[in-house]
Amino acid sequence: MASSFVDALTGARRPVIMELKPRSADGEDLFRGRSPAEIVARYEAAGAPCLSVVTGRWFGGDVGLLAEVVGCTELPVLQKDFVTNTGQLRVASDLGASAVLLTAALLPKVALARLAERALALGLTPFIEVAGPEEVEALPSCEGCVVAVNNKDIRVRERGDADVGRSRRLLPAVRRTGSSCPVSASGIDDPGVAAELLNAGYAGLLVGTHLLRADRLESWCEELDDLRHASSAPRRVG
Repeated sequence: MASSFVDALTGARRPVIMELKPRSADGEDLFRGRSPAEIVARYEAAGAPCLSVVTGRWFGGDVGLLAEVVGCTELPVLQKDFVTNTGQLRVASDLGASAVLLTAALLPKVALARLAERALALGLTPFIEVAGPEEVEALPSCEGCVVAVNNKDIRVRERGDADVGRSRRLLPAVRRTGSSCPVSASGIDDPGVAAELLNAGYAGLLVGTHLLRADRLESWCEELDDLRHASSAPRRVG
């Protein structure tokens, strides 16, 4: 099944899903007086192919933020929240989301498969989040889905340091799920690490807190582009 979210990400020159999240895991105000429309405009200027909107209360979000963002952009938008029932999928669809987060750690295998199937039927891309090999191995068929490795731990509300090595370790297993769109998410601050993950085979990255804090978003993006190009350039012999 075609997906505007997957197509936009996999076809992007700079495949970074840029996130709107009102607060960090530690309660820091990440919007800093900026309106959602201002942040969206900044992300669009930086070439974002897709946006992510955190509607979970942990991070100060709500569905009103999703509606506001969808209303001021043509980019595909992911809703990030703890979705556990089909009613939430219908709300996401009605508000204009293109993709919806499904967290493998919270959902039994049968429930996850049912929600993914229902999301696809509603025209939503399931953005299935995993954090360990057991979760990846238990996934249903992921054709048409994004499979995203969360580098942080939701059990502690994503506080503390990220384990980007998790994305490196899980990539082979994620590739075996049938998804054409593996994503590494959370805790990606260094453009060098971002370039490494993309060059290793990730179709996209999800970056939020660092981009919201960045004084010069364009500099981060340009450094990412330069490092990707340098890493993929052929080396001279002799």
